[in-house]
Amino acid sequence: MLALALAACSSAPVQRAAIVPVPTPESPNTLVVVNSNSRDSLAVGSYYAKRRGIPFANVVTVEVPEEEEIDRETYRAKIENVVQDATLGKNIDYIVTTKGVPIRIKEGGWAVDAFLTTMSTDFLPLSGPNPDAIRKNINPFFGKKEGFSHNATGLYLTCRLDGYSVDDAKALVDRSIEAKPSDGPFLFDMADNRRDGGFGELQRSLPRAADLVKARGKQVTLDTEKPFVVPEAPLAGYVSWGSNDNAFKLDAYRRLKFQPGALVETFVSTSGRTFRPTTGGQSLIVDLIAQGVTGVKGYVSEPYVFALARPEILFDRYLSGSNLAESFYAASPVVKWKDVVIGDPLCRPYGKR
Repeated sequence: MLALALAACSSAPVQRAAIVPVPTPESPNTLVVVNSNSRDSLAVGSYYAKRRGIPFANVVTVEVPEEEEIDRETYRAKIENVVQDATLGKNIDYIVTTKGVPIRIKEGGWAVDAFLTTMSTDFLPLSGPNPDAIRKNINPFFGKKEGFSHNATGLYLTCRLDGYSVDDAKALVDRSIEAKPSDGPFLFDMADNRRDGGFGELQRSLPRAADLVKARGKQVTLDTEKPFVVPEAPLAGYVSWGSNDNAFKLDAYRRLKFQPGALVETFVSTSGRTFRPTTGGQSLIVDLIAQGVTGVKGYVSEPYVFALARPEILFDRYLSGSNLAESFYAASPVVKWKDVVIGDPLCRPYGKR
């Protein structure tokens, strides 16, 4: 059934050049998850597998409703058990979920991708923002500088290819492959109303990240003024408070542009709550996908500040030669929570360590 479905997707008329595989040494260690009930998922999964030279045996089909939310029992039976079985006998380090695979578990608002990341471990879902619960779910890869392996951590670094459209999701793959080392610009945009408490800790991380990137000879702007900044030039990296900035303007946010290879974090609680057109609510990372990011982290429901990616770690790892997945996960303090990482995990424009 999968072969027929993938063949049907790949034979459909598209406005693209012939697919040229660009595998990496990690391609055989990558598992792709597609939903047989979603034409979008099949199309994105097929494209990614071909573009990155993923072995056909590493494409696993689940069969669930094409909804963004799924109940926990159905998730376990129809997604986790199927994906877990597909890893047997394989040396899998990375999992790629695709547009049309649910993003959120109904009970608890946890991220599907976060559950897949820890499915071979004893981690329980993080229960909330109390110190004891957080300590139990510290990410074993947090802050690490070495290359990732499932065997060393028990984790699978899970990333998602998603967007408003199939073309947006496919473009994440294309930009990953097109990405080259960049001298900038990088923008770290502070918010005047986010200086205290847990917000203050993240606010202070922005100058540290800017100094680190500048020390590598990159063009960096650390914005400390009130206007919500939109540079004319496409960005190589970006961190801001998004709609949590009291100077935020949606039209300005939607004018941000990015170079192939650009990574982004926005300190916004529900930035990954949907990848479908909607109105109202907090700023969304799906807009940034349409505007050209290559990798971005979001949150499918309220994560609290303790879970947000630390930009000084994110960009240190990425500019040191870690791939997209290693960089985001090394920067993420906890596991089995609300996190979703968007992009091709194998993107590595700054070369091997």
